[in-house]
Amino acid sequence: MADAQAVVDAAPHHLPAATTRTLIALIVGQICLHSCMTGVRLAGPLQVLRQSHSAWAVGVLLGLFAAAPVLLALHAGRLADRHGYHRPLQLAVGLTMIGGVFAVLSTLPIAAWPGAGFALLCAAAVFTGAGANLGLIAIQRSAGRTARDATELRRVFSWLGLAPALSNVVGPVLAGLLIDAGGFRLAFAVLAALPLLGLWWARQVPVEVPVPRPAGLRRSSSWALLRAPGLRRLLLVNWLLSASWDVHTFVVPVLGHERHFSASAIGLILGLFAAAVALVRLAIPLLAHRLSESQVLVAAMLGTGAVFAVYPLVQSAWVMCGCAVLLGLALGSVQPMIMTTLHQITPPDRHGEAIALRSMMSNTSSTLMPLLFGVAGAALGAASLFWVMGAAVALGSVQARRIGGRG
Repeated sequence: MADAQAVVDAAPHHLPAATTRTLIALIVGQICLHSCMTGVRLAGPLQVLRQSHSAWAVGVLLGLFAAAPVLLALHAGRLADRHGYHRPLQLAVGLTMIGGVFAVLSTLPIAAWPGAGFALLCAAAVFTGAGANLGLIAIQRSAGRTARDATELRRVFSWLGLAPALSNVVGPVLAGLLIDAGGFRLAFAVLAALPLLGLWWARQVPVEVPVPRPAGLRRSSSWALLRAPGLRRLLLVNWLLSASWDVHTFVVPVLGHERHFSASAIGLILGLFAAAVALVRLAIPLLAHRLSESQVLVAAMLGTGAVFAVYPLVQSAWVMCGCAVLLGLALGSVQPMIMTTLHQITPPDRHGEAIALRSMMSNTSSTLMPLLFGVAGAALGAASLFWVMGAAVALGSVQARRIGGRG
């Protein structure tokens, strides 16, 4: 890998050099942690299916990747607020690597006992999910502290928003190639070692000196943060937009199947959506000085509602590709604005907890909403999900306009 200074020198000069250097290290750290998790998330179910387990077992395994983040998010946020970046990252790397080791053990003779291989993969899912989420919270908190103003916050979180997209490519592709080249054991072993690269890059992140708290001062509960002006509205907006992302991922294959699209056409629709998300996050740093968080959120929500109104009426795969691009541009613009606003409306010493509340809500939604979509889709039809969600997110734009207000 190139020397860190060379990477910094080649980076776009939208941010100060020191901020750029730190941001690159944070992005690499997230890619390494998240790629390990996404690689295991691809390889684990494949191994479960090859061991003749049922689809139900695959569902349980996939659910465990999100279960630990829901349960541990607030603890992770408090840890980041107390210790800054390095100690939480070290713990995240340790947890993720332990998960990788459990995955490797699932390929050894010890896993021949009935149920042992599946149990080891479940442990791998819990540990890699927990480690990736702990690292994510610490990384997002530290990224926000590198910025000097709202414009830099938008730029920082736009660049950082590319990391999950890259991770969702690197992890599964690397896992697939390694499985074909040398089997599951090789794939899990390489994925388990990947977080060490992020730990090496962490040297570029300055060590944060903790601010001592006055003796006898009791810290209020994390839920008390919900009394902060605008935070409740922000979390509602975040949930509506996160659920919009989930319903698109869920419904497009169903609609494609109903319209007799090929698998490649459905894949192209979802791929163009992901490409549009990456494209808008590359554009935001160039336009950050012209953007307002509230205006972008309102436009994204109204745009999402409009696309969802049209999507179920479309019969052509190419027109659905156009809808996917427009939706990707809308939803891709949201995460940098959500994170920028969150850092502006919560106390600096509790950014980690605020990020944890958002993470917990997003992971809970991603776990439960597909189940609700399945029930509602069977009762009302897949197209109705788009219309109901589109109406909800468009109405939610009223709350986006009022973020920062009282109550």
